[in-house]
Amino acid sequence: MELFVGTDIVEVKRIQRAYEKNPKFLEKLFTAKEVEYFNSKKSKFQSVAGFFSAKESVSKVLGTGISGFRWKDIEIAHDEKGAPVVILKGKAKEAAGHKGIKTIKLSISHTKDYAVSFAVGIGGEKNDSVDVKTNERS
Repeated sequence: MELFVGTDIVEVKRIQRAYEKNPKFLEKLFTAKEVEYFNSKKSKFQSVAGFFSAKESVSKVLGTGISGFRWKDIEIAHDEKGAPVVILKGKAKEAAGHKGIKTIKLSISHTKDYAVSFAVGIGGEKNDSVDVKTNERS
């Protein structure tokens, strides 16, 4: 088993400015379910920043950044206890499959000014590992 990690931090004001500059910002990056969740929150932009950070963290787990797939190919939801859950679709799901990632665990936190996230992908194939010392695939 291998672990793939990704982390990200984002300034809440940066996300709010992006929305104010382009009101289609939310629908461009987030699914309808995610936008519905944001609209139900008192601290809307802290939640948006948290999900934005989470998508960045997950993209780092996939090893691609947000490249080769759409922002909406990563959806953030919540389980019955309120813990964040990652749902992969389209090309993001394919990228996870290529790495052998079976599941991604996610943590999101925010303050008034910042949102941070940490994602761990679990799975992987032996031939997908990288030797840290030589940076070569085995």
